[in-house]
Amino acid sequence: MKIAILSRNSKLYSTRRLVEAATDRGHEVRVLDHLRCYMNISSSNPTLHYRGEDLPLYDAVIPRIGASVTFYGTAVLRQLEMMGVYPVNESVAISRSRDKLRSLQLLSRKGIGMPVTGFANSPDDIQDLIKMVGGAPLVIKLLEGTQGIGVVLAETRKAAESVIEAFLGLNANIMVQEFIKEAGGADIRCFVIGNKVVAAMKRQGAEGEFRSNLHRGGSATLVKLTPDERKTAVKAAQIMGLNVAGVDILRSNRGPVVMEVNSSPGLEGIEKATGKDVAGLIIEFIAKTAKPHRTRTKGKG
Repeated sequence: MKIAILSRNSKLYSTRRLVEAATDRGHEVRVLDHLRCYMNISSSNPTLHYRGEDLPLYDAVIPRIGASVTFYGTAVLRQLEMMGVYPVNESVAISRSRDKLRSLQLLSRKGIGMPVTGFANSPDDIQDLIKMVGGAPLVIKLLEGTQGIGVVLAETRKAAESVIEAFLGLNANIMVQEFIKEAGGADIRCFVIGNKVVAAMKRQGAEGEFRSNLHRGGSATLVKLTPDERKTAVKAAQIMGLNVAGVDILRSNRGPVVMEVNSSPGLEGIEKATGKDVAGLIIEFIAKTAKPHRTRTKGKG
């Protein structure tokens, strides 16, 4: 098979591992910087160009599109879909999962466990918003934040009011969530491929840090999932329409609650914590499922 990987940097761990896994299984693979791709949008013959070259037709594409370039990256992916290339994750599914508020609304509609979440626009509604999510301590998140950036734990009501006022004063879109104290600063990353959790790790925040992101100094260890946690992770990925996803859940007193569904989950932490060849499992999934013109919008748009 001829496989394209959309990635800004071929030296990144996840990109390198995917290239290795594809090459080891006899596939032809090429890394394309999606910001250097440009397209001819035509009903008769849509094409994609790269650094002055008219790209050949690929059998499959693995999108590794960063959050900051979602708009252009998904446009490139849509063009490949128009050309009949099989996407591991479809453009509409990536866009759906990247919109944090929309994704939570979709999960809520399907009955997935989530932290109580509030969203408001006016500073006049702050006090009722805080009350609505159960009061302090609570978590305030920028909708555009990634890797734990733009996430604040407000331990008192006054602190929460001040932070929310500051964000709204900057015209930033935020959501306010209940703080799941019993999680103890840890979450679980479930790596879903197809309809199965293939690997899972527990991420523990550094001492004094409530965010468990590995980029923020957190540590990762192997974890055994409950049947309910596996079911929740798979269902969350399906609701987003993602074939490959990192589903982040917290262990709460009322069962697993989903924090986020990531459409481009990193491979380094999960492979090192579990010892599993996750990159190889992704390539094997592609080999089984890739067919031309198989793109479809899964779930609700």
